[in-house]
Amino acid sequence: VQLQASGGGLVQPGGSLRLSCAASGFTLDYWAIGWFRQAPGKEREGVSCIRRSGGSTYYADSVKGRFTISRDNAKNTVYLQMNNLKPEDTAVYYCAWSPKVPTSSSWYKLNIYDYWGQGTLVTVSS
Repeated sequence: VQLQASGGGLVQPGGSLRLSCAASGFTLDYWAIGWFRQAPGKEREGVSCIRRSGGSTYYADSVKGRFTISRDNAKNTVYLQMNNLKPEDTAVYYCAWSPKVPTSSSWYKLNIYDYWGQGTLVTVSS
């Protein structure tokens, strides 16, 4: 499985960015993709997650109401629309692929994801 994350950049506080995660190299009909971020000196944390099928999405409390995760199954691509960005959103953002069924108590755990993308840097600064 290969994951290609893109869309990061420099944005002012209050601005928006859309990250993309293109997945390839798998044949499963089921998968879930999560977005994680890691700021300098901090642990990697879960941001959001979406399943390939069904309507389940998950968000960290810190991004609820500002970030929206979506998917295009035909393209095996997941998007993370980030609005009203804050300086504390600055981090390297990673997408990760899981063959497991994420739940509200597992989606943010790194160990349910088998493959990780290379990361894309998001910097929120004036």
